[in-house]
Amino acid sequence: MASNLPGSVRQFGVALRALLVFTAILGIVYPLVMTGVAQALFHGNANGSIVKVDGKAVASDLIGQAYTMDTGKKDADGNAIMVADPKWFQTRPSASDYDGAASGGSNLGPNNADLVTAIDDRRKAIAALEGVDPSQVPPDALTASGSGLDPSISPAYAALQVNRVARERGLSVDQVKQLVKENTKGRTLGFLGEPAVNVVTLNNALAALG
Repeated sequence: MASNLPGSVRQFGVALRALLVFTAILGIVYPLVMTGVAQALFHGNANGSIVKVDGKAVASDLIGQAYTMDTGKKDADGNAIMVADPKWFQTRPSASDYDGAASGGSNLGPNNADLVTAIDDRRKAIAALEGVDPSQVPPDALTASGSGLDPSISPAYAALQVNRVARERGLSVDQVKQLVKENTKGRTLGFLGEPAVNVVTLNNALAALG
């Protein structure tokens, strides 16, 4: 039986039905299925890769953080002056102070005078902290990641810090090296990227030793 409704009304009806069907499929069914799959197969990742201590969430192993201590001094603006805490492995610099809401780089080019000065200052500070020649400081210790949130460092930078962490914590060098090894991830699929040491999980393992 032919419809007596005007063509424009019929087209509106078809469009409305299509809208409702695709809203249900793409706005409800698909998200629920994907959420279910993620929870079933990648539960930790889907929930933020949270690191817990005594049942309390303390960090995410996807986001770096600063391991510093207060010097008890103030800068010209009245802010506390913080320095690297020698008891912990240090991660890469961050242009956003590891603030997830302000993720990003400094946008300074390689020839920018401020960046060159910052890198030189970092090299001297790290060399002094580790008791090594400035030439031994690896590049990732001097430059921030593009996001400013990278929790990982190179095995070379981790190895540079082993002796200092062992000394400060009264642990054997071999014991600390083993923790570094346990928190080192290889190349993705065996050939993509470079091996990396997750500082968040590494320091959490250190903390568990007391």
